[in-house]
Amino acid sequence: MDKTNNSLSGTQFLLSGAALVVIIAGINFAQSIVVLFLISFFLALLGAPPVLWLKEKRIPSAFAVLIVMAGMIIILLLIGAQIGASISSFSNELPLLQSRIRDQVLEFSVLLTGKGIVGTEKFLLEYVNPEAIMGHTADLLSGLSSVLSDLILILLTVTFILLEVSSFPVKLRAILGDPKQVFPRFTEFVVDMKRYMVIKTIINLVAGSLIAAWMYILGVQFPVLWGFLAFLLHYIPNIGAVISAIPAALLAFVQLGTGSAVLVITGNVLVGFIIGNVIEPRLMGRKFGLSTLVVFVSLIFWGSLLGFIGAILSIPLTMTLKFAFESNESTRWLSVLLGSEKFDAVSAFMKKKEQNKNAAQ
Repeated sequence: MDKTNNSLSGTQFLLSGAALVVIIAGINFAQSIVVLFLISFFLALLGAPPVLWLKEKRIPSAFAVLIVMAGMIIILLLIGAQIGASISSFSNELPLLQSRIRDQVLEFSVLLTGKGIVGTEKFLLEYVNPEAIMGHTADLLSGLSSVLSDLILILLTVTFILLEVSSFPVKLRAILGDPKQVFPRFTEFVVDMKRYMVIKTIINLVAGSLIAAWMYILGVQFPVLWGFLAFLLHYIPNIGAVISAIPAALLAFVQLGTGSAVLVITGNVLVGFIIGNVIEPRLMGRKFGLSTLVVFVSLIFWGSLLGFIGAILSIPLTMTLKFAFESNESTRWLSVLLGSEKFDAVSAFMKKKEQNKNAAQ
């Protein structure tokens, strides 16, 4: 009997693994469509709070959505015009920048060779390859621009999602056949996710503005572009600030010298440290934390699966999984593994202890 159960468990495990592989392959195959809906869902999460607030003020649902969408379109157009101009200028000057970077690297290599450090030229040009870093930055920004070329379709999708926000619970109750059915875990999950995305976006806007202002003060070219890149990459905690600093520091090194490059890196890392270790824990609490290993692995996984947008949204997507795992008793251990501190393990243990106590009573 035990052998039969073990065999069934093994078969179920293999079937689940095979289904997971098929799902991942399907998502990768339909990458463009999945990315479009992820962006739409992300914008809908940001637009849902003002829509619900307007409805509380007795403004009809359609007018509330129209007001929010009008504001969203104006903001996107204003920001998009600035970012688009910066991306275009950066792309036009990229060949010259890459040439100047190569010259600077060769001069630096000669300087190190004169001090007895040999083999630096091959290491810097082939392994570190700062030219390629700038090229990849331009490719990523161009890829983002191509995604935003479907802006009309994205905005239409966001509009329809917002129109369905308030009616979704009613439809779900109708499907279940219970007009008084409540969904505490699902509601908590949605509220937590919405809160995380709104707070994180506001924090990132502040971080991006600070970085752009710092670049402008230092005299680095394209300060708006580097602020926008910082805004995007700060969705990746711990390492996002460092990644966003690298291309800006290379440009500062070529344009202004070593001292300015060091100041660029210092400013980015300082802003990232303050946000990641002071501001976010106070506003979000430990519940929203992920371990550093999970952050790194999720960046690689979602980036490989969905491209640049997947890398940017890797943490929100992983947080969605964490919240989903936490809402179910059988998968709560996965949420604990994804968590950043012992706090998650202790919290799970206390919940389990409380449930066992209630069951015994």
